[in-house]
Amino acid sequence: MTIQEAAQRSGLSAHTLRYYERIGLIHSVGRNHSGHRDYAEEDLQWLDFLTKLRTTGMPIADMCRYAELRRMGEHTSGERLAMLELHRERVRARIAELSQDMKVLDYKIDVYKGRV
Repeated sequence: MTIQEAAQRSGLSAHTLRYYERIGLIHSVGRNHSGHRDYAEEDLQWLDFLTKLRTTGMPIADMCRYAELRRMGEHTSGERLAMLELHRERVRARIAELSQDMKVLDYKIDVYKGRV
């Protein structure tokens, strides 16, 4: 699929896709007979995973390291697992913080509505 189709399906802009390729988050995408990028379904699956990492706050540098390890092969699975477990703990901590922040917001809303 073209970069525009991949952008539409992934929810990322064509500019972001080119940037991700340039910094090594996605491998060199295949090219069609006219030299244009030709994304495959597995590219979209990888982009979906990258989007989840980014949405949950993983720094781009860590994402690049993960992508590099992935390209190196199965023998890096332990290091990739460790990275994901560490990131999961950071996400859990952030969720706990947000939960506390939500309680403060709920309280303030209740004050304005005269419930407290």
